[in-house]
Amino acid sequence: MKPRHSALAVLVAVIWGVNFIAIELGLRDVPPLVFAALRFALVAVPAMLFVPKPAVPWRVIAGVGLFMSAGQFGLVYLAMHSGMPAGLAPLVLQSQMLFTILLAGAVLKERPTTAQLAGVGAGAVGLVLVAVGRGAVAPIGPLVLVVLAGFSWGIGNTISRAAKGASGLGIVVWSAAVVPVPMLALAAFVDRPGAVVGSLAHLTLPALLSTLFTVVLASLVGYTAWNSLLGKYPAAAVVPYTLLVPPVGMLAAWLAFGEVPQPLEIVGGAVLLTGVGTTLVRRRESRKRVPEAALADVSP
Repeated sequence: MKPRHSALAVLVAVIWGVNFIAIELGLRDVPPLVFAALRFALVAVPAMLFVPKPAVPWRVIAGVGLFMSAGQFGLVYLAMHSGMPAGLAPLVLQSQMLFTILLAGAVLKERPTTAQLAGVGAGAVGLVLVAVGRGAVAPIGPLVLVVLAGFSWGIGNTISRAAKGASGLGIVVWSAAVVPVPMLALAAFVDRPGAVVGSLAHLTLPALLSTLFTVVLASLVGYTAWNSLLGKYPAAAVVPYTLLVPPVGMLAAWLAFGEVPQPLEIVGGAVLLTGVGTTLVRRRESRKRVPEAALADVSP
Protein backbone atom coordinates (compact mmCIF):
# COMPACT_ATOMS: atom_id res chain seq x y z
CA MET A 1 0.00 0.00 0.00
CA LYS A 2 1.10 3.56 -0.66
CA PRO A 3 2.08 5.46 2.49
CA ARG A 4 -0.92 7.78 2.33
CA HIS A 5 -3.27 4.83 1.99
CA SER A 6 -1.61 3.06 4.90
CA ALA A 7 -2.06 6.25 6.92
CA LEU A 8 -5.72 6.32 5.92
CA ALA A 9 -6.19 2.70 7.07
CA VAL A 10 -4.58 3.56 10.41
CA LEU A 11 -6.84 6.61 10.74
CA VAL A 12 -9.94 4.47 10.16
CA ALA A 13 -8.76 2.00 12.82
CA VAL A 14 -8.24 4.88 15.25
CA ILE A 15 -11.73 6.26 14.54
CA TRP A 16 -13.30 2.84 15.07
CA GLY A 17 -11.35 2.30 18.29
CA VAL A 18 -12.33 5.71 19.72
CA ASN A 19 -15.91 5.08 18.62
CA PHE A 20 -16.45 2.84 21.63
CA ILE A 21 -15.65 5.81 23.88
CA ALA A 22 -18.30 7.83 22.08
CA ILE A 23 -20.78 4.98 22.53
CA GLU A 24 -20.01 4.78 26.24
CA LEU A 25 -20.62 8.52 26.66
CA GLY A 26 -23.90 8.41 24.77
CA LEU A 27 -25.18 5.45 26.78
CA ARG A 28 -24.94 7.53 29.94
CA ASP A 29 -27.93 9.60 28.82
CA VAL A 30 -29.85 7.43 26.34
CA PRO A 31 -31.23 3.88 26.77
CA PRO A 32 -29.11 1.42 24.74
CA LEU A 33 -31.73 0.25 22.25
CA VAL A 34 -32.96 3.81 21.68
CA PHE A 35 -29.37 4.94 21.11
CA ALA A 36 -28.82 2.18 18.54
CA ALA A 37 -32.06 3.06 16.75
CA LEU A 38 -31.09 6.74 16.65
CA ARG A 39 -27.67 5.95 15.22
CA PHE A 40 -28.97 3.91 12.32
CA ALA A 41 -31.89 6.23 11.62
CA LEU A 42 -29.37 9.03 11.05
CA VAL A 43 -27.12 6.77 8.96
CA ALA A 44 -30.07 6.02 6.66
CA VAL A 45 -31.63 9.49 6.53
CA PRO A 46 -30.87 11.59 4.56
CA ALA A 47 -28.10 9.45 2.99
CA MET A 48 -30.69 7.27 1.23
CA LEU A 49 -31.58 10.31 -0.89
CA PHE A 50 -28.05 10.45 -2.31
CA VAL A 51 -26.73 6.90 -2.15
CA PRO A 52 -28.31 4.58 -4.75
CA LYS A 53 -29.88 1.33 -3.59
CA PRO A 54 -27.34 -1.47 -4.05
CA ALA A 55 -28.13 -4.00 -6.75
CA VAL A 56 -29.01 -6.82 -4.36
CA PRO A 57 -32.31 -8.42 -3.31
CA TRP A 58 -34.27 -6.79 -0.49
CA ARG A 59 -33.90 -9.97 1.58
CA VAL A 60 -30.13 -9.45 1.60
CA ILE A 61 -30.49 -5.82 2.68
CA ALA A 62 -32.94 -6.86 5.41
CA GLY A 63 -30.67 -9.70 6.57
CA VAL A 64 -27.63 -7.47 6.79
CA GLY A 65 -29.65 -4.83 8.63
CA LEU A 66 -31.14 -7.25 11.14
CA PHE A 67 -27.99 -9.24 11.93
CA MET A 68 -24.96 -7.10 11.10
CA SER A 69 -26.50 -3.87 12.39
CA ALA A 70 -29.48 -4.42 14.70
CA GLY A 71 -28.33 -7.69 16.24
CA GLN A 72 -24.68 -6.77 16.56
CA PHE A 73 -25.05 -3.24 17.89
CA GLY A 74 -28.19 -3.86 19.90
CA LEU A 75 -26.27 -6.51 21.85
CA VAL A 76 -23.08 -4.41 22.09
CA TYR A 77 -24.99 -1.39 23.38
CA LEU A 78 -26.86 -3.55 25.90
CA ALA A 79 -23.57 -5.10 27.01
CA MET A 80 -21.86 -1.74 27.50
CA HIS A 81 -24.92 -0.38 29.27
CA SER A 82 -24.73 -3.41 31.58
CA GLY A 83 -21.08 -2.86 32.46
CA MET A 84 -18.93 -4.12 29.57
CA PRO A 85 -15.85 -1.83 29.52
CA ALA A 86 -15.45 0.33 26.42
CA GLY A 87 -11.87 -0.90 26.03
CA LEU A 88 -12.73 -4.60 26.22
CA ALA A 89 -15.78 -4.55 23.91
CA PRO A 90 -13.88 -4.07 20.60
CA LEU A 91 -11.48 -6.83 21.56
CA VAL A 92 -14.17 -9.44 22.21
CA LEU A 93 -16.10 -8.28 19.14
CA GLN A 94 -13.21 -9.49 16.97
CA SER A 95 -14.68 -12.95 17.53
CA GLN A 96 -16.93 -12.12 14.57
CA MET A 97 -14.26 -13.28 12.14
CA LEU A 98 -14.01 -16.66 13.86
CA PHE A 99 -17.79 -17.10 13.67
CA THR A 100 -17.82 -15.98 10.04
CA ILE A 101 -15.31 -18.65 9.03
CA LEU A 102 -17.29 -21.38 10.82
CA LEU A 103 -20.64 -20.21 9.42
CA ALA A 104 -19.27 -19.88 5.90
CA GLY A 105 -17.99 -23.43 6.16
CA ALA A 106 -21.30 -24.78 7.45
CA VAL A 107 -23.69 -22.76 5.27
CA LEU A 108 -21.73 -21.84 2.15
CA LYS A 109 -19.50 -24.94 2.09
CA GLU A 110 -16.37 -22.76 2.01
CA ARG A 111 -13.82 -25.18 3.41
CA PRO A 112 -11.45 -23.32 5.78
CA THR A 113 -7.70 -23.79 5.50
CA THR A 114 -5.61 -25.39 8.21
CA ALA A 115 -4.34 -21.94 9.24
CA GLN A 116 -7.89 -20.66 9.58
CA LEU A 117 -8.93 -23.62 11.72
CA ALA A 118 -5.87 -23.09 13.90
CA GLY A 119 -6.82 -19.43 14.20
CA VAL A 120 -10.37 -20.30 15.23
CA GLY A 121 -9.01 -22.64 17.90
CA ALA A 122 -6.59 -20.02 19.23
CA GLY A 123 -9.34 -17.41 19.18
CA ALA A 124 -11.62 -19.68 21.19
CA VAL A 125 -8.88 -20.20 23.79
CA GLY A 126 -8.39 -16.44 23.95
CA LEU A 127 -12.11 -15.88 24.52
CA VAL A 128 -12.09 -18.40 27.37
CA LEU A 129 -9.13 -16.67 28.99
CA VAL A 130 -10.81 -13.28 28.69
CA ALA A 131 -14.01 -14.72 30.16
CA VAL A 132 -12.13 -16.23 33.10
CA GLY A 133 -10.29 -12.98 33.72
CA ARG A 134 -13.46 -10.95 33.43
CA GLY A 135 -15.49 -13.31 35.57
CA ALA A 136 -13.00 -12.91 38.41
CA VAL A 137 -13.81 -9.21 38.81
CA ALA A 138 -17.29 -8.64 37.32
CA PRO A 139 -20.43 -10.46 36.11
CA ILE A 140 -19.77 -12.32 32.90
CA GLY A 141 -23.18 -11.56 31.36
CA PRO A 142 -22.10 -8.42 29.43
CA LEU A 143 -19.17 -10.31 27.93
CA VAL A 144 -21.52 -13.06 26.74
CA LEU A 145 -23.66 -10.39 25.08
CA VAL A 146 -20.65 -9.13 23.10
CA VAL A 147 -19.80 -12.69 22.03
CA LEU A 148 -23.39 -13.07 20.84
CA ALA A 149 -22.99 -9.74 19.03
CA GLY A 150 -19.96 -11.21 17.26
CA PHE A 151 -22.06 -14.24 16.32
CA SER A 152 -24.82 -11.99 14.94
CA TRP A 153 -22.19 -10.09 12.95
CA GLY A 154 -20.93 -13.41 11.60
CA ILE A 155 -24.44 -14.27 10.40
CA GLY A 156 -24.68 -10.85 8.75
CA ASN A 157 -21.33 -11.41 7.06
CA THR A 158 -22.52 -14.75 5.70
CA ILE A 159 -25.71 -13.18 4.36
CA SER A 160 -23.80 -10.32 2.77
CA ARG A 161 -21.85 -12.82 0.63
CA ALA A 162 -24.87 -12.56 -1.69
CA ALA A 163 -24.03 -8.86 -2.12
CA LYS A 164 -20.64 -9.51 -3.71
CA GLY A 165 -19.68 -6.62 -6.00
CA ALA A 166 -22.33 -4.24 -4.64
CA SER A 167 -21.48 -0.85 -3.14
CA GLY A 168 -20.36 -1.30 0.46
CA LEU A 169 -21.56 2.19 1.39
CA GLY A 170 -24.91 1.53 -0.31
CA ILE A 171 -25.40 -1.62 1.73
CA VAL A 172 -24.49 0.23 4.94
CA VAL A 173 -26.93 3.06 4.25
CA TRP A 174 -29.88 1.05 2.97
CA SER A 175 -29.56 -1.76 5.51
CA ALA A 176 -29.52 0.87 8.26
CA ALA A 177 -33.12 1.71 7.38
CA VAL A 178 -34.13 -1.77 8.59
CA VAL A 179 -32.91 -1.09 12.14
CA PRO A 180 -34.86 1.81 13.75
CA VAL A 181 -38.44 0.47 13.77
CA PRO A 182 -37.79 -2.98 15.31
CA MET A 183 -35.19 -1.50 17.65
CA LEU A 184 -37.57 1.20 18.91
CA ALA A 185 -40.35 -1.38 19.27
CA LEU A 186 -38.07 -3.58 21.38
CA ALA A 187 -36.98 -0.53 23.38
CA ALA A 188 -40.62 0.36 24.07
CA PHE A 189 -41.20 -3.19 25.31
CA VAL A 190 -38.10 -3.19 27.53
CA ASP A 191 -38.06 0.41 28.76
CA ARG A 192 -41.73 1.37 28.24
CA PRO A 193 -42.93 3.84 25.56
CA GLY A 194 -42.76 6.85 27.88
CA ALA A 195 -39.06 6.34 28.52
CA VAL A 196 -38.35 6.01 24.80
CA VAL A 197 -40.21 9.20 23.91
CA GLY A 198 -38.69 11.06 26.85
CA SER A 199 -35.13 10.11 25.97
CA LEU A 200 -35.57 11.22 22.37
CA ALA A 201 -37.28 14.46 23.36
CA HIS A 202 -34.58 15.45 25.84
CA LEU A 203 -31.32 14.50 24.17
CA THR A 204 -28.34 15.97 26.00
CA LEU A 205 -25.38 17.62 24.27
CA PRO A 206 -23.04 14.69 25.05
CA ALA A 207 -25.59 12.28 23.57
CA LEU A 208 -25.93 14.40 20.43
CA LEU A 209 -22.16 14.71 19.99
CA SER A 210 -21.74 10.98 20.58
CA THR A 211 -24.41 10.21 17.99
CA LEU A 212 -22.77 12.51 15.45
CA PHE A 213 -19.43 10.77 15.99
CA THR A 214 -20.88 7.29 15.49
CA VAL A 215 -22.92 8.35 12.46
CA VAL A 216 -20.58 10.70 10.59
CA LEU A 217 -17.09 9.48 11.49
CA ALA A 218 -17.49 5.81 12.45
CA SER A 219 -20.19 4.85 9.94
CA LEU A 220 -20.14 7.14 6.91
CA VAL A 221 -16.56 8.44 6.79
CA GLY A 222 -15.06 5.20 8.12
CA TYR A 223 -16.89 2.94 5.70
CA THR A 224 -16.33 5.23 2.71
CA ALA A 225 -12.57 5.30 3.34
CA TRP A 226 -12.46 1.57 4.08
CA ASN A 227 -14.37 0.55 0.98
CA SER A 228 -12.18 2.82 -1.16
CA LEU A 229 -9.11 1.00 0.16
CA LEU A 230 -10.69 -2.39 -0.52
CA GLY A 231 -11.37 -1.17 -4.05
CA LYS A 232 -7.69 -0.35 -4.58
CA TYR A 233 -5.92 -3.23 -2.81
CA PRO A 234 -6.44 -6.94 -2.07
CA ALA A 235 -8.44 -7.53 1.10
CA ALA A 236 -5.49 -9.34 2.65
CA ALA A 237 -3.46 -6.12 2.45
CA VAL A 238 -6.16 -3.99 4.08
CA VAL A 239 -7.91 -6.15 6.66
CA PRO A 240 -4.95 -6.63 9.06
CA TYR A 241 -5.29 -2.96 9.98
CA THR A 242 -8.49 -3.84 11.83
CA LEU A 243 -6.32 -5.58 14.42
CA LEU A 244 -5.36 -2.05 15.51
CA VAL A 245 -8.93 -1.32 16.61
CA PRO A 246 -8.86 -3.23 19.96
CA PRO A 247 -5.51 -1.75 21.14
CA VAL A 248 -6.70 1.74 20.18
CA GLY A 249 -9.99 1.16 21.99
CA MET A 250 -8.23 -0.09 25.12
CA LEU A 251 -5.79 2.85 25.10
CA ALA A 252 -8.61 5.34 24.55
CA ALA A 253 -10.65 3.79 27.39
CA TRP A 254 -7.62 3.99 29.68
CA LEU A 255 -7.08 7.67 28.85
CA ALA A 256 -10.78 8.59 29.00
CA PHE A 257 -12.08 6.46 31.85
CA GLY A 258 -9.02 5.01 33.57
CA GLU A 259 -9.97 1.46 32.52
CA VAL A 260 -7.17 -1.01 33.17
CA PRO A 261 -7.76 -4.59 31.95
CA GLN A 262 -6.99 -7.49 34.24
CA PRO A 263 -3.75 -9.38 33.44
CA LEU A 264 -5.64 -12.47 32.30
CA GLU A 265 -7.84 -10.32 30.07
CA ILE A 266 -4.71 -8.90 28.42
CA VAL A 267 -3.25 -12.39 27.89
CA GLY A 268 -6.54 -13.71 26.55
CA GLY A 269 -6.90 -10.69 24.29
CA ALA A 270 -3.43 -11.25 22.85
CA VAL A 271 -4.28 -14.91 22.16
CA LEU A 272 -7.60 -13.90 20.59
CA LEU A 273 -5.97 -11.34 18.29
CA THR A 274 -3.29 -13.89 17.37
CA GLY A 275 -6.04 -16.30 16.39
CA VAL A 276 -7.84 -13.67 14.34
CA GLY A 277 -4.57 -12.73 12.67
CA THR A 278 -3.88 -16.38 11.87
CA THR A 279 -7.20 -16.67 10.04
CA LEU A 280 -5.89 -14.07 7.58
CA VAL A 281 -2.93 -16.28 6.62
CA ARG A 282 -3.55 -18.00 3.33
CA ARG A 283 -1.49 -20.78 1.82
CA ARG A 284 -0.24 -19.95 -1.65
CA GLU A 285 -1.28 -23.30 -3.00
CA SER A 286 -4.82 -23.00 -1.64
CA ARG A 287 -7.56 -21.39 -3.63
CA LYS A 288 -9.85 -21.10 -0.63
CA ARG A 289 -10.02 -17.65 0.89
CA VAL A 290 -11.27 -16.05 4.05
CA PRO A 291 -14.93 -15.18 3.41
CA GLU A 292 -14.91 -11.79 1.71
CA ALA A 293 -17.67 -10.43 3.93
CA ALA A 294 -15.56 -11.06 6.99
CA LEU A 295 -12.80 -9.06 5.39
CA ALA A 296 -14.90 -6.17 4.15
CA ASP A 297 -17.40 -5.54 6.94
CA VAL A 298 -15.41 -4.63 10.00
CA SER A 299 -16.70 -1.27 11.23
CA PRO A 300 -17.85 -0.94 14.85
